[in-house]
Amino acid sequence: MAWYHPWVSFAKRLAHVIAKPMKRDSGHGGMMVHPYRGYGSQQEVFIMGRVFRQAALGRAIPRRGMLRDTADVARRIFRRGLANARVDIRIGDNQLCLTTDLDGYFDAQLPISNALPVDVSWHRADIMVHADGHPPIRTSVEVYVPPPEADLLVISDIDDTVMFTGVAEKLKMLYRLFVRKPHRRTAFPGVASLYQALYRGQTEKAERPILYVSRGPWAIYEMLETFFQLNRIPVGPILFLREWGISLRRPWPRRAEAHKRDLIDRMLALYHDMPCILIGDSGQHDPEVYTEVVKAYPDRIKAIYIRRVDKDPQREEAIQRLRDELAHTDCELVLAADSILIAEHAYSKGDISARGLQAVQRDVDAHHNDPK
Repeated sequence: MAWYHPWVSFAKRLAHVIAKPMKRDSGHGGMMVHPYRGYGSQQEVFIMGRVFRQAALGRAIPRRGMLRDTADVARRIFRRGLANARVDIRIGDNQLCLTTDLDGYFDAQLPISNALPVDVSWHRADIMVHADGHPPIRTSVEVYVPPPEADLLVISDIDDTVMFTGVAEKLKMLYRLFVRKPHRRTAFPGVASLYQALYRGQTEKAERPILYVSRGPWAIYEMLETFFQLNRIPVGPILFLREWGISLRRPWPRRAEAHKRDLIDRMLALYHDMPCILIGDSGQHDPEVYTEVVKAYPDRIKAIYIRRVDKDPQREEAIQRLRDELAHTDCELVLAADSILIAEHAYSKGDISARGLQAVQRDVDAHHNDPK
């Protein structure tokens, strides 16, 4: 049964990744704080996170191994958000106090009245959490603030745009990520080089904000971070996942299109003086959502890049109609079969360097020549 061993390896590695966040408490349980990487400007910053209450490990559970990972996965499934915990956040000389909601989430919008250093892009926010019946917890998280020379905002979908997923193939996606070699089968060819080129810009020193959006739930945050690190993709604040918590108050996850549109509106307002490009795929509603964004912000969107993930003629005709709708604007909708076409267009518009374009071409060619 040659198929058996890879799937056993898959199960073990997946369990280890899912269990990894639980190991921070050394099995003691109690209150835990998980902040997500933040973002902002010199006027305000945004920091999200969640405060949990989780069970302790039994004494019979070993400190490492598959049994420990399985127990930690169970603890993760059954942990619960801690409501009304007090969260104190400080970044530089700016401070904010707020409380968690009924599901344990906090979503801080912290005004910047004392300027942050402009010679760095990543700033540390210190977080202190207090809750009745638990000792206080101190932690920290990185917050990204673009440097003054940043000249372009990039907002990108993740699913089927950066990484292979397939809406109906989540198990295969996890297999690709945790069993297959990380440089294969996970990211689209040339994606790492493309996003690095967009991050650095024409000068290769721009450090532009790249903000990623996923249709997935917050529970896969750590998996996405692992994916980005394995594939050398510039790590932006991967903060834009949907809240999938199923409850009587919220029986269904929020629609992906509404989730994405609201986030784009929020980002365009935050970086109000910065042009933007939008990157998505043809498989879902990205072309339609992005076209509506261009109509609402006709002077802000420089380009829409849509990765073609199938060859459905009707879908291509629908995207062509959207392209025609934008013909009178300065924004061009590009339907691209690979990363090279996106990079060539971005280079022609002065958004990436010649070296960046060459890196994308080299990586895509290397993938095609790889015998796998």
